[in-house]
Amino acid sequence: MALRRLEEKLTKENLWLYILDLLKSGELYAYEIGERIRAAFGFEPATVTVYVVLYKMEREGLVASTSRRGEGGGAVRRYYRPTEEGLRALEAGKGLLRRTLEALDGGKAP
Repeated sequence: MALRRLEEKLTKENLWLYILDLLKSGELYAYEIGERIRAAFGFEPATVTVYVVLYKMEREGLVASTSRRGEGGGAVRRYYRPTEEGLRALEAGKGLLRRTLEALDGGKAP
């Protein structure tokens, strides 16, 4: 049970880290982000969760979005990209995780 709770905390409850990491490579729309998380990181966030996290991230200034038609004249979709603030937050978050692991491995405290 404890390991399962840790997995939830490090994945679904911190989805913003994974989203920003994916967006570093280019703009994506919400459903596509969910699919890429499954492929790249091996867990499945609920589609609605991805949307909710993206909306919060946009309000916080971590991502920006534009609406446009998909390839081939498809449906209008909202495409997300990281902001400079978002990229700084991603690096800070990764740094915190590294320091935490170092501390758990007997290194210095975070």
